[in-house]
Amino acid sequence: MKKRTKGILAFAFLGGIMVTSGVTIAIPGLDPGENTPEITITGTPADNFPDADRPRFCGSGNAKSTDFVTEYSIPTECTNPLAIVTDYDGNVWFTQTNTGKLAKFDPNTETFTEYDNPTWPKNGRSMMWGIDYAPDGSVWFTDETFDSVWKFSTFDEKYDRLGYPSEGDSLPQRLQVDGSKIIINDFTGNKITFLDPNQSSEDVNYLSIPSPVDDSVTADFTVDAENNVWFTNWLFQQGGILVKFNQNGYFDSVANYNEQLLPLLDFIEIYQLPVQLLTPNGAVVSDDGKIWLADTTSSSFFSFDPITEEFTQYSTADPLLSTYGNQTGVIKNPISRPYWIDTDNQGRIIFNEQNANNISVFDPKSQSLVAYHVPSKNPYWGDCDPGTGMMLADCGLAQIFDFTVHGEQIWFTEWVENNIGVVDTSIPLPLELQLGSETLSLSSGEVEHVTALVYPKTTASIGASVILAPTHDFIKTVLTHDSTETFQLNSNGSQTIHFDIIATDDAVSGTYKILVGVQTSDVAIGKFITVTIE
Repeated sequence: MKKRTKGILAFAFLGGIMVTSGVTIAIPGLDPGENTPEITITGTPADNFPDADRPRFCGSGNAKSTDFVTEYSIPTECTNPLAIVTDYDGNVWFTQTNTGKLAKFDPNTETFTEYDNPTWPKNGRSMMWGIDYAPDGSVWFTDETFDSVWKFSTFDEKYDRLGYPSEGDSLPQRLQVDGSKIIINDFTGNKITFLDPNQSSEDVNYLSIPSPVDDSVTADFTVDAENNVWFTNWLFQQGGILVKFNQNGYFDSVANYNEQLLPLLDFIEIYQLPVQLLTPNGAVVSDDGKIWLADTTSSSFFSFDPITEEFTQYSTADPLLSTYGNQTGVIKNPISRPYWIDTDNQGRIIFNEQNANNISVFDPKSQSLVAYHVPSKNPYWGDCDPGTGMMLADCGLAQIFDFTVHGEQIWFTEWVENNIGVVDTSIPLPLELQLGSETLSLSSGEVEHVTALVYPKTTASIGASVILAPTHDFIKTVLTHDSTETFQLNSNGSQTIHFDIIATDDAVSGTYKILVGVQTSDVAIGKFITVTIE
């Protein structure tokens, strides 16, 4: 398969960034029927794109900020920042799709340093999805165009390229330094690869574990407290499986029997994914041993309990209208597209919502969800043209494709805005939400009335809208008692939200989550009600 074709498939699989909010977006240089476009030479990475495509890929304006989010513009134009990680000192490292460089941001001085990669081909571009910082002070990252794994020494500032095993098709994607090994998932090559980071680039050896489902993709992975590697296999729009790989047992057997081709099925356990979970890209394990998965073709994220072998589905709020525009009216059911997922040192679950332009924080203990809205938006990635040929302001997506957690800060990249940004989760929220009921039981056809109380935590007047987001069609939520979808909250008042939860006659027995909350322009604050249908 040609590399450029592989790039198209990767975009389609990884959440549909070629078709965002119902608007078809062409990747320049990948369309074989594309006419020769006009290119004005500027001496910057923008020269990799035709003039007409530069607004779409190089950014729409200056960095912006809210009370919770601060953005920083990368000095070099049109770098397309992607994978991001922090080191032990809090410095932020990120890859640049459009330059092949690694860059560092010092939060103390608010300065960028970009490191030239002398071996990178001229005009080369690559999606670099995976990055991690190693204890020896090196930064490792993946490169899908040239089937490579790169090591950058932060001490001598030199790059070292390691070729990646690419029999047939391959796409080295996420990367994690795990003790004495580096783990990489090969998205289209359908395998998990282990690499010894102490090898030289001239004599590198990989151990690749094939995935159990043929012709599927192998997505993100996570390592639990017992050193098991969990990852997903799935077929586009057809579902898939969650795989538990006993790497200790496997590697011990390899060492004891000196045999590299042991039966894989002896060391894996397989769990069928729910039918609602079609595109599980992100994966992470929480402190209690649960596996959390982000579903990029919906507005949902899921937990899996290895003890009970049960999945639980959670839903985010719908994206704000400003993210998708809907100027043509074609978007009937906007979705948020949770993408990658991680945890912080407080046990919270963090994920990015690609189509909602959000970084979200879920606390499993309080069952609360806070979504921080990123202010920069590129209108060429939404339905933002009202028919005048002029794009709407504050409309579109920044394409937030990666993030990293450092203490109470969440750093992220904006792929089409040429920015990095940070969410400060220590800043007090402007509202507090209290539920009248956090759990309830219903029978099919039954209705339960519930209230939620919203308190202001600031002296400013706040405009807000109500969030009611069940996960299944057979659970309905309806506002009652003159409650309105939008309201204004003043410092000396509160707002009671009245609503009914209805289990339809065809409701399926089980336990479900309903998100109840409020959305402001900068942040959405919600809690989940646990509903048991008997």
